[in-house]
Amino acid sequence: MTDSDTAVLGLPRPRQLGRGTVVLMAVAAGLCVASIYYNQPMLGILARSFQASPGEVSLIPVSTQIGYAAGLLLLSPLGDRYERRMLIVWTTFALALALAAASLAPSVGLLVASSLAIGALATVAQQVVPMAAQLAPDSEKGRVVGLVMAGLLAGILLSRTISGLVAQFGSWRQMFALASVCTALLAGVLAFKLPKVQPVTRLSYPQILWSLVGLVRKHGLLNRSGVVQGLLFAGFVSFWANLAFFLERPPFFMGSSVAGALGVVGIVGVFAAPLAGRLADKGGQRRIILAGALAVAVSFAVFWLGRASLLAIIAGIVLMDAGLQAAMVSNQARVYALDASARSRLNTVYMTAMFTGGAIGTALGAHAFTLFGWTGVCALGACCALLGLAVEFFSPAS
Repeated sequence: MTDSDTAVLGLPRPRQLGRGTVVLMAVAAGLCVASIYYNQPMLGILARSFQASPGEVSLIPVSTQIGYAAGLLLLSPLGDRYERRMLIVWTTFALALALAAASLAPSVGLLVASSLAIGALATVAQQVVPMAAQLAPDSEKGRVVGLVMAGLLAGILLSRTISGLVAQFGSWRQMFALASVCTALLAGVLAFKLPKVQPVTRLSYPQILWSLVGLVRKHGLLNRSGVVQGLLFAGFVSFWANLAFFLERPPFFMGSSVAGALGVVGIVGVFAAPLAGRLADKGGQRRIILAGALAVAVSFAVFWLGRASLLAIIAGIVLMDAGLQAAMVSNQARVYALDASARSRLNTVYMTAMFTGGAIGTALGAHAFTLFGWTGVCALGACCALLGLAVEFFSPAS
């Protein structure tokens, strides 16, 4: 059965979204997705705390990425079936509980298990973005999605800064506890401030999951967008997952606070998201995606050539984040335009591909760093970006 088989409900009439609501959505998306990145600047500290090897603690970010990919596949499609506000509120509250469990984990194994749950529940951020796309009028969809994505991407970057500082001057347990409290408070605010949005389909849960297969078969552009973004994200995550280890070595000898603070630099690139959204509203998504993929590839050349210079690392971060974000928003804009009655499920396929790439990039990045050091990480990131560029460039324009 498909939505065309009388399963579609009346779509909500697009309306002007108040700036306050859009800002709240951006904050919610950013805070929730930040949960899956708190661990990355703290990996060195976690290794010492549990007396574990880098390979063992690398299971923490890997399991988080796997959990996120699984949550995208199994939880995100529910946004088309159930009232979005309460779905978002309850998932956010469950995320707060998972973060609390991580703060109390007595071993690496239990922290890995908690991280898997955190990853799955943090996909509530991917309930917020389709909600914004569903409520915004077509003429402003790219702009609104771009603003919410800017919040999401700011959360990805600032999460490392905050966790690095808290872990350096406090403890990693305090970081997870603080995140738990903030997320629980967010759930309360969302319950009162988010608009109520009715479901757009009556498909059962099994039918919803099966409909994902139909979307994959029907929309080649959806598949291409997911593959391209997954490749770019693989390089992005491999960089951030290994940066703390790299900076602890000569010539830098820097701690997790510095690795996290570099996330602030990437905020400059966040401005690419709203700009890309506005350009996407006018067409030209493909050119933006190609330019973004090229920027990511060049950034890894900068990381390698300037591997002894903190200024070069900073320049590379700005270039990488701007390229990734521009490509992400443009890919997402063209994916949402495929079917207004299936935006959560379209987002599910797209984001599952993207974060599967992230999980693979995290795992491969750990091996690359162990075997070849920083050169291996840079080579992996550049290859992923160039492959994504090739997939987009050599694919049909439509």
